[in-house]
Amino acid sequence: MSTTTTVHNGVSLEELAGLVDKVKGTPSLGKLTFRSRSKWINGAHSQSTFDSHMALGKEHRRAMPVFLEGDEPPTLLGTDLGANAAEAALHALSSCLNVTYAYTAAGMGIDIHNLSFELETDTDLRGFMELDKKIRPGLSQIRVKVNLSCNGTPQQIKDLHEAVMRTSPLYDTFKNPVDIKLKY
Repeated sequence: MSTTTTVHNGVSLEELAGLVDKVKGTPSLGKLTFRSRSKWINGAHSQSTFDSHMALGKEHRRAMPVFLEGDEPPTLLGTDLGANAAEAALHALSSCLNVTYAYTAAGMGIDIHNLSFELETDTDLRGFMELDKKIRPGLSQIRVKVNLSCNGTPQQIKDLHEAVMRTSPLYDTFKNPVDIKLKY
């Protein structure tokens, strides 16, 4: 006897429900730890490696590590071998929003036909260079335009957007302070 799997947006509803049930039944399984190792290569160029994480109460190793390159464009004295930190932050946010929209919409029975984001952010070199102590070195604002085409009703789409803003881990991370412990 074969079973039919319901899939919305590439997400199996049965697997999604199973994951929700696991975490509901054993809340400690909801605790995740992601890791990266990063090394400076030269100038502005660096490389981060992602090869393991803790999820569902167990350690998981990737079959093949994932690498991300970091660099600066030539205008900022880099060699353009990767995204700079601000661009990587935009990628992290849009990647998380993609997952959150896809999974949340799937759970709501909404099929996404097209989903894309346009992001931009601002920073001021005077803060980084300590030329003006009143200017923060960090990002001052992130603007996100969501381009969504789906089969949801206007109310479902509004509910989807609100759910994503409530539940996206990196949307929350950027909206709220995060404790960082730097050891040296």
